[in-house]
Amino acid sequence: MKKWLFRLGDSDIGYSFRSSPVAMAAASIAFVCIFCSVFANWVAPHNPFDLSTLELSDARLPPAWEALGSLKYLLGTDDQGRDILSALMFGARISLAVGLASVALSVLIGVTLGLLAGFLGGWVDALLMRLCDVMLSFPAILVALLIAGVGRALFPGAQESLAFFVLIISITLTGWVQYARTVRGSTLVERHKEYVQAARVTGVSSLRIMRRHVLPNVLGPVLVLATIQVATAIIIEATLSFLGVGAPPTAPSLGTLIRVGNNYLFSGEWWITVFPGVMLILISLSVNLLGDWLRDALNPKLR
Repeated sequence: MKKWLFRLGDSDIGYSFRSSPVAMAAASIAFVCIFCSVFANWVAPHNPFDLSTLELSDARLPPAWEALGSLKYLLGTDDQGRDILSALMFGARISLAVGLASVALSVLIGVTLGLLAGFLGGWVDALLMRLCDVMLSFPAILVALLIAGVGRALFPGAQESLAFFVLIISITLTGWVQYARTVRGSTLVERHKEYVQAARVTGVSSLRIMRRHVLPNVLGPVLVLATIQVATAIIIEATLSFLGVGAPPTAPSLGTLIRVGNNYLFSGEWWITVFPGVMLILISLSVNLLGDWLRDALNPKLR
């Protein structure tokens, strides 16, 4: 493990990372946010979703630096007396989990279909590309509303578990198209190169050529796109949760926290919605900046 880390740090990508203050700052912010969300059970000062510890008398307390604030709640409390700082950590974990899961599924589906379309061509390519055109006409919000309506009609007693399923599937159904088109374009170029022709002549099967030879050479753009799409998926999840389609109130994500705080924004309790919004911006911005750096680092023309 240490040898692998040393080789990575001594590579061109490692040098590019060390020489980019923006990439290092973005990585630091992303690491802190991810660490606090993953280990929220140990890092958070309170468990905001343990009903036995909530005190309604502490509801809507301002941040600690204001006159009525308390050091017990550094960023204040919401309308139910939940600690905002702790809620941010637990809420970010849900947003990150949904974003990463949806992007992973999108990559799996998009890369597979893109490889098939670019390598096989013909009617397979035409059919899959028309499917991509159809999926691009449906926004993630509309797909989520459709899946949520059908799911609630079929499973009326599974509201909470269904909510996360709706989020992941709706983001995946509209997110795989970009990976499919990107991989298809790269595969169209790779399939005519000499190493692919040599593999065909030696009798290697098409499936093995795609998996062992073509796939490693088309993953560079996919890695960059996936990094950027994580931030997009988190924003889509927050939007859906804000509209009431996403995470349930008992396990709120950042979007749900923003929606709850929006009801108190003009009554003076600004911290209930501002801090979740800032957390969402920090995560999305840091991931986007890392994606931009990775795109430049993997492009030999920009070195």
